[in-house]
Amino acid sequence: MATARLAPGVTLVTVPGRGLAVRTPDGTFLRVNTGQVDAGALVGHLTTGGPAADPRLAALTEAFAAAGHLARRTPAPLDGRTVFLLGDTALTGPLARYARDAGATVHHRAALPGVAPADAARTAVVWCLDRPAPPAAWQEADRLPARGTAWLRCHREGHHVWLEPLACAAGDVTSAHVRLRRLAATPAHRELAAYWDGHRTPDTGPAHTEASAAYTAALLTGDLLAWAGGAPRPVRRRLRRLDLRDLRVTEHPVLPVPEVAPLPAGGAR
Repeated sequence: MATARLAPGVTLVTVPGRGLAVRTPDGTFLRVNTGQVDAGALVGHLTTGGPAADPRLAALTEAFAAAGHLARRTPAPLDGRTVFLLGDTALTGPLARYARDAGATVHHRAALPGVAPADAARTAVVWCLDRPAPPAAWQEADRLPARGTAWLRCHREGHHVWLEPLACAAGDVTSAHVRLRRLAATPAHRELAAYWDGHRTPDTGPAHTEASAAYTAALLTGDLLAWAGGAPRPVRRRLRRLDLRDLRVTEHPVLPVPEVAPLPAGGAR
């Protein structure tokens, strides 16, 4: 028989000379008639996973379940999902812990992993950088959503951390779309493009603190939970900026950039 677990707030109390009792979450004490079952075996099965080969112990366990004293296991939100993490460990470390806590199978990778078509719909790739993204670093990963794999990323530019929208289907916002939208939104588009292309002095921080890294990882985990739950459109069209100076997050709607129509034969007239 599988190990049973007590429901939250339910406690077993061994009363000297009187046997076993249950304390319910509201403070009520109930006597337990264990019959010929050893009380220690019952306590062990319900708390530490002791064996339950005895059918009488199994019957007692079922009585606890019928009375509502056992926890009901519900699937974790990322059960059956695989998450590949790339990038800087200051961010991938906490994100790995949070994703595992939510039920995901997590793998760290130094390069973009190959994903079998049969596994694509249950796989996410997350790339986290504590620095500006190198030119064309995410070009290949931008193709993942069209193959059914979820794609999520973040990077830092000075005091600002950019958390780009979750992409999990063809037509979603990619990193290339975000760059085009940001260039279109600023009069300093030439300077920003040069900054992205690496024509800058070395980045010297400010790097993530433990608090900002944990916060960033928590926001990314929220996106993974949204992906597992069906990822509504607002999540997939939301660019967020985290200010490292005060941990304030602002959100900006962003849309995909449509393909440019080709010129007609013979060129423009």
